[in-house]
Amino acid sequence: MAEYILEMEHITKEFPGVKALSNVNFKVEKGEIHCLIGENGAGKSTLMKVLSGVHPYGTYKGDIVFNGTVQQFNKINDSVNAGIAIIYQELALFPDLSVYENIYAGNEVKRAGVVDWNQTIVEAEKMLKKVNLKVNPESLIKDLGVGKQQLIEIAKALSKEVKLLILDEPTAALNEDDSENLLELLRALKKQGVTCIMISHKLKEVIAIADKATVLRDGETICTLDASKGEIVENVIIKNMVGREINDIYPKREKRAFGDKVLELKDWSAYDAQLGRQVAKNINIHVKKGEIVGLAGLMGSGRTELAQSIFGNPKNYKTQGDLAVNGLPIKFKHTSDAIKAGIAYVTEDRKGDGLFISQDIKNNISAANLKDVSSNGVINENIEIIGAEEYRKSLNIKASSLQQIVKDLSGGNQQKVSLGKWLFVSPTLLILDEPTRGIDVGAKFEIYTVMNKLIDQGLSIIMISSELGEILGMSDRLYVMGEGEIKGELLTKDADQEKIMQLATQ
Repeated sequence: MAEYILEMEHITKEFPGVKALSNVNFKVEKGEIHCLIGENGAGKSTLMKVLSGVHPYGTYKGDIVFNGTVQQFNKINDSVNAGIAIIYQELALFPDLSVYENIYAGNEVKRAGVVDWNQTIVEAEKMLKKVNLKVNPESLIKDLGVGKQQLIEIAKALSKEVKLLILDEPTAALNEDDSENLLELLRALKKQGVTCIMISHKLKEVIAIADKATVLRDGETICTLDASKGEIVENVIIKNMVGREINDIYPKREKRAFGDKVLELKDWSAYDAQLGRQVAKNINIHVKKGEIVGLAGLMGSGRTELAQSIFGNPKNYKTQGDLAVNGLPIKFKHTSDAIKAGIAYVTEDRKGDGLFISQDIKNNISAANLKDVSSNGVINENIEIIGAEEYRKSLNIKASSLQQIVKDLSGGNQQKVSLGKWLFVSPTLLILDEPTRGIDVGAKFEIYTVMNKLIDQGLSIIMISSELGEILGMSDRLYVMGEGEIKGELLTKDADQEKIMQLATQ
């Protein structure tokens, strides 16, 4: 008979006007890796916040049974003391403190009531060894990459003798090597008796690592799939997640002739004075009207830096070379110049750079084009509402109203708001930087469908993506970058993942 470390029974959680969880049942066996999956807004993060005490006892209905005991977590420390640790997508480390200080923050090794820093370092080294991370414990967090920081978060959890480790989108910001290292660590922790719950939108990772996977949809439990029974396969997962079969995640569009060049770079270079290095070198690329051009490459290859140098150069790189829009040479002194020329840029960091997350949907969508909703310096709220409502409907943004605060939306709906913000400026060229990072398969399909509609309307798109399947599935043509240079150009029909990786690593 199965021995459960966690049983969440009939969990219901309501917010004003929204039932986020409805009679959810979720069980996890001791020593297994259990994935929690579902579309954005399905209730995954809310369920874990109930479990961890972020939503305290009394604010929800139902029971949490952990290690055979009914729990009443009133704050996060209550769940931590019980042996539950949750690591969010946005890491909670102190960047200006050392590795060992972060691992034992609030849990310092003491002798006679006084912190023993030497012993703290010794214990931190033990935790680093557990997560197979070779770094100096005295290194500052800000000097380490995201992959190493993720492992330090796990080391921090292990220092508190965690019994149940919860990871919320742990690989969303990691490259493929760091992602695989993390999955290997979870397998190793499983052997050591640590139970893991992993929230992930990356189905290939779920398939690779999950013993079981529970699907939530619209705040309800749909099913629990068992790998030992061969149930954790892509088509079954997708069907249960979205309530329908998506036979082709990349929707097809009619073949059409492309128009004239809307953007062309010749011998384009960008130098980052702060870093003291070239971030783009002798770039020669072009994009035609009605074309989706993919920009592939490993993290650090210079893709985002190139996009920013095109979009009015907000990082103040020293640029050289020629940039032409619709056949006319042009120089941008500011991002506003790029917008006026018909270029829009949907950043990869929607929370940090793309959106005003503490403001509502309406204010975010109009933010880049206030001149069209203003008269004599005063915003006409009626015009603003009409414009925002148009994009809320066309992009299928799921929200209670235009007044809903963006931070309260799911990741997929936040991405749609970011897209709506830039469509509102009526661009002719749209640069999409990691457009589906951290969103589920259903929301991805919707974003791809929108992209195809925009192309049909005559827009052009540059799509930066770390997902090779996405590059191949959505691009008409692609460039591969490495070390700030274009390593090759391929027609999608002639490309495959192996060819792209060969170019990216040469």
